[in-house]
Amino acid sequence: MSQPASPHVSTFSSYILQSVAVVDRVGTRRVTARAHRAGLVVSAIPVLFLAMDAAMKLFGLAAASEATAQLGWPTQLLFPLGVLQLLCLGLYLLPQTSVLGAVLWTGYLGGAVATHVRLGNPLFSHSLFPVYVGGLLWLGLWLRDVRVRQVLPLTTARS
Repeated sequence: MSQPASPHVSTFSSYILQSVAVVDRVGTRRVTARAHRAGLVVSAIPVLFLAMDAAMKLFGLAAASEATAQLGWPTQLLFPLGVLQLLCLGLYLLPQTSVLGAVLWTGYLGGAVATHVRLGNPLFSHSLFPVYVGGLLWLGLWLRDVRVRQVLPLTTARS
């Protein structure tokens, strides 16, 4: 039977967890300022991209119409898709509903993956691009929200 690791020995994952979350005086875990800033920066990348994509759909720009037609979707769906994207984005940006926003974006982006796979588009540049966007959304949320870290921990607690 192996001996449990001594408490002073740390692993790489425990170092990461210590650098992004601290325990306050009453034992509640909270996000460090550095992790919160990093989460905002990481979240800004997909948020800006998705806001631009929604705006292009709402304004019916030619590039959005052409891309939608190439993907096999009717161009009449541009405006409703843009509204849906703005609603998901609003939910993601509000701290109280950010997890719901991330879940809804995951579903929306999953549909984008299915569309690209159905058309046989290149895997890494087209089909998986929505996965990269969703991964950044969740990573940014994980960095800035301790509730997400409790549900999706990097490591498990040792006894």
